[in-house]
Amino acid sequence: MDSMLVFDADDTLWENNVRFNRVVDDFVAWLAHPTLDEAAIRSVLRDVEAANTVAYGYGSRVFLRTLRDCFERLHARPASREERRRIDELAAALVEHRVELVPQVAETLQQLGRRHELALLTKGVPEEQQAKLDVSGLAGHFGSIHIVAEKNVDTYRRLTAELGLNPETTWMIGNSPKSDIIPARQAGWNAVFIPNEHTWELEHAEFDLDDDKVLHLRTFTELLEHF
Repeated sequence: MDSMLVFDADDTLWENNVRFNRVVDDFVAWLAHPTLDEAAIRSVLRDVEAANTVAYGYGSRVFLRTLRDCFERLHARPASREERRRIDELAAALVEHRVELVPQVAETLQQLGRRHELALLTKGVPEEQQAKLDVSGLAGHFGSIHIVAEKNVDTYRRLTAELGLNPETTWMIGNSPKSDIIPARQAGWNAVFIPNEHTWELEHAEFDLDDDKVLHLRTFTELLEHF
């Protein structure tokens, strides 16, 4: 085995944020406001979402809270029972843990697993992330699975120690500059950046595009050309 390949899950192995984006679109379309246009509503929602993520973490339940809190901030009153029911309906699809795999992801993992040791590192609510992983059918490709509250440099350093990794031959593969690329590099790992057009805004961040320890790919299947 030449390298340890550690994979992100959401928006790397399967599409995730696009489902949240669809709910936001429906929420904004439903949420009539006498003075604010759609862009202003989305701005308020982003502010509420950022604050709630810091306070409560990730997952569909926090997102539902964000929708409710946004409604209350915009209308300066709590939602009525009927309005809360409608918000719950809009977000209902998020708790069903349906998974849409990235094209050729299973086949690619199968081939990579013949040559390298594979692990999964994902953040979020453990029950929700495990449910998505179970539905995906991908769990068997990974020698170890790690579901954490946050992916920062301390997370990567702990995993390095826990698994006895050599940072120089360990690669973090993901779509998020904030959670996958930057902290992995800070911990001395290599990284593979596979952008996803639907990446969550709160996961955007600037990183060194000239860093020769970061491999930039367009698609998941391109991993087979390098590993």
